[in-house]
Amino acid sequence: MNDYFERLTHRLLEQNENMSYSDARTWIELMWEDFETTYAKAGREYKGKEMTEKILVEWIDQYGSHLHEILLEKPKYKELFESKKFYH
Repeated sequence: MNDYFERLTHRLLEQNENMSYSDARTWIELMWEDFETTYAKAGREYKGKEMTEKILVEWIDQYGSHLHEILLEKPKYKELFESKKFYH
């Protein structure tokens, strides 16, 4: 898993210079968990880590440069980042 997270974290850092490594890594872990949980709740067959990585690459390419702005709008996420509750 760490290899996936590292690749995605570095890709996000390339898209968003406003983030620290720690914040980018937290976003990746949050998005990974959210995607897999939502996919499972929808009753879809698990397609593997490669598919999750592919989806996250698409999200990073579309929204990565603005992810830091969500912290200003969503107190829930701000609290997660301040406490780093998503680190494994």
